[in-house]
Amino acid sequence: MNKRRKEQLEQFINVLGISSFHNLLILDQALTHSSYANENKAYRGYYNERLEFLGDAILDLVVGEYLFLQYPHMPEGELSKARASVVSETPLASVCAAFHMGDYILLGKGEVASGGRLRASIMADAFEAVVGAIYIDSSYEEARKFILHQLKEYLALVASGDYGKDYKTLFQEFVQRDGEQQIVYSLCREDGPDHDKTFYMEVIVNGKVLGEGAGKTKKDAEQHAAHEALKRLHAM
Repeated sequence: MNKRRKEQLEQFINVLGISSFHNLLILDQALTHSSYANENKAYRGYYNERLEFLGDAILDLVVGEYLFLQYPHMPEGELSKARASVVSETPLASVCAAFHMGDYILLGKGEVASGGRLRASIMADAFEAVVGAIYIDSSYEEARKFILHQLKEYLALVASGDYGKDYKTLFQEFVQRDGEQQIVYSLCREDGPDHDKTFYMEVIVNGKVLGEGAGKTKKDAEQHAAHEALKRLHAM
């Protein structure tokens, strides 16, 4: 591992708020996409899919355990629905976007050119791989703390009963709770070739931009914009 990558990973650890990471190589692997490994002989076979598999299982266990203990009267069907909403691609990708995980992921040139650093699926997979890396490097308890801290906003939606709703619906309900408001989603720009574009959307309320989001479809970008706007409104 070269000095630049080591410094980058140490910066990432600080961004995540983890006290320490004993083996930087396992974190490096968690943040290496298969497209990069395919283009670089030194990384051949060294990418994050196995860690993603492990992290996915740990994520399901941690969130499932939390919901089981927190909501003792919630029936199995609702527990499954709530867990699925918390560990789905959109929440994981949104969490990653908040600390710019895409900047730390090693991607092949083609993935970089086509907007891979913003692709929700790549970020969500990397989040799961990082969970797996924390578990391997430290313990289940450390992985559990990381998951519950990063996903606390989405776990809170379960308490409010809003976990089955998408962010556009939640945002509309929030801004219109005191009366009708004009909500418009507008395309800011788009990057990439026609077959693999990244779209950037704004959500505008009564002429004021409240949130921005990116996605591989306009609908995904609108969801991320609504989520960003909700976070800003809740922080006020």
